[in-house]
Amino acid sequence: MTHVQLLKTLCQIKHGGTPSKANAAFWQGDIPWVSPKDMKSASINDAIDHISEAAIEQSATSTVPKGTVLTVVRSGVLAHTFPVAQVKRPVAFNQDIKALIPNSELVEPDYLFWFVRGQGRLVVTHGVKKGATVHSVQSGFLENLKVPLPSRNEQRRIVDLLSRAEGIVRLRREAEQKAAELIPALFIDMFGDPATNPKGWPVATIGETIEAADYGTSTKASPDNSGLPVLRMGNVDYAGNLDVSDLKYVELSAEEVDKYRLVDGDLLFNRTNSKDLVGKTGLWTGKFDAVAASYFIRVRADRARVNPFFVWAFMNSSHMKRVLFDTARGAIGQANINAKELKAFRLVVPPLDLQNQFERSCHDLKSIQTQQSTATAKGQAAFDALLARFFGTV
Repeated sequence: MTHVQLLKTLCQIKHGGTPSKANAAFWQGDIPWVSPKDMKSASINDAIDHISEAAIEQSATSTVPKGTVLTVVRSGVLAHTFPVAQVKRPVAFNQDIKALIPNSELVEPDYLFWFVRGQGRLVVTHGVKKGATVHSVQSGFLENLKVPLPSRNEQRRIVDLLSRAEGIVRLRREAEQKAAELIPALFIDMFGDPATNPKGWPVATIGETIEAADYGTSTKASPDNSGLPVLRMGNVDYAGNLDVSDLKYVELSAEEVDKYRLVDGDLLFNRTNSKDLVGKTGLWTGKFDAVAASYFIRVRADRARVNPFFVWAFMNSSHMKRVLFDTARGAIGQANINAKELKAFRLVVPPLDLQNQFERSCHDLKSIQTQQSTATAKGQAAFDALLARFFGTV
């Protein structure tokens, strides 16, 4: 029979701290010191930073044993995510993290981990106090969560089911990642590394291989579905893939529509972003009428010389990522590459029929990617449904 207890009655709760940065000896040990930047997976074996025994003895931080559940309680990420992880070895942690040390006489430690992880949506929706830039979990919110406690055998059964389901999702994500690596690998195989051009292809500037490079519209966009969809920075990811699930719209005159409309094969070069992201390049496939925002330079290829798909793959190659990073001007938070600089970049120009062959092969690979993405989404949905079934929310 299931009964309910408050979380705080099932575990010891500890707060973290940061040893003095002025004492170098504190930061020369081998004890992992976990901060929110380490909370990127559900299992923690190590951390970016390490501290010494002296730091434990002479500062506000402390260690917690294997099996402890760590939760981020102060971070900007709490606006949308509640990071939870279970440690696989003793670790220390900072003041932005709260540690829950399960009482194994009262609850299965792994069951408590899955329960806390299953409360992510509830915590983000009802338990986070929003700040200007940093958010925090409200005092007492976690401690007073109500934990359903079935029999020990049932707790272990739930843990086993969730662990298996998560394993399936993890394998799906790994397969999806491998599928995403196929196109870059094919590019190198067919054309060689553009950094060294081992196949001796002719080289030209981008400006010599395009018909136009124009800035997008600066008209203010709105979410009310009025006008044409406008592609913004967030609609192109780092790898150059388009995501049109979140669109805004602009009202434009007929002349402006003609000026800014995207056509199949247009390249979207992100000219303004953080230094890491500036220069990411998407490829428009003409799914529907749309325009690009002024954050983009709309590049229209000269199809007599280059295949737009080939140029897209070139712009998203590891070589060009390095070139773009080195070229970007401006502060860390806002970097820029203008149209003149874009046109000056040099690219290899293999025979057009080989470029076209590359595109045909990539369409088959993209089909594999789509299948893997669909399988991952289904696996994640099944996993979320299990969490909701056992713990009422996800």
